[in-house]
Order: sequence, then C-alpha cells, then structure tokens
Amino acid sequence: MALKIDLKPHEKLIISGAVIQNGFKRTELIKKSSAPILREKDIMLPEQATTYCSKIYLAIQMMYIDGANLVEYHNTYWTLVRDLVNAVPSTLDLVGRISEHLLKNEYYPALKDAKKLIDYEQEVLNRVRSAT
Repeated sequence: MALKIDLKPHEKLIISGAVIQNGFKRTELIKKSSAPILREKDIMLPEQATTYCSKIYLAIQMMYIDGANLVEYHNTYWTLVRDLVNAVPSTLDLVGRISEHLLKNEYYPALKDAKKLIDYEQEVLNRVRSAT
C-alpha cells in the first residue's frame, strides 16, 4: 500500500538516511516501497536528546534510519532502558511495548510509543517540580 506524504514549503524529511528538503511550494509524494521515512516533526537531533526518554527516542530513530549500526543503537537503547526502569519503575509497561516493537523490527511504531514515553517523563518531572 502506498503512503501519501504532503510536504509544506521547506519541510524536511529523511528517506533511507538521506535528508530531503522541499522547495518553495507544497508537494505531494507517494511512497511505494518499504524504505524508512521520517517527517521533520518526528526527527530528533542529537543535541535535543537531553533526557533519558529523549535519548531512548533518538536511539530508536537511529535504528530506523541507520540500519548499518543497529548493534550500537540497540546497546545504547538497552542500557538507557535498564537505567530508566530502575529509576522509574512505572515506565515498565510502556518500555515493554517499545521493546516488543524493536524485537520485531517495527521501528516506526516503537518511535510512536517512545513519544508517549517522553510525554510521560515530562508528566513525572512536572509532578516532582510541583511537589517541591
């Protein structure tokens, strides 16, 4: 099944590791293969990964777009996840869902759940801040 992608002017995306930027006009692309693709709104830059959960997201993103270095990214992911679950056990269910996706090589669904993990992390941090 083809995937239709509407790009705004100057919007960026990654297709199979290549960064593509749209020109001055709105563009419609049709993806007909299984190549990994990430829209600009889903791309996290390394300098944006400042928390445990954002670093987990970044590791998954790299698994998705840079298959040549999967072992490195998997090692990073499992180290971060172990530390996160030890520090915040309430993340276990969500981390479990993400890990199941990764074990099935379902990177895009893992990224979606990793966004939920980042949101949950923010909720926990907000609760801690308001309690002090």
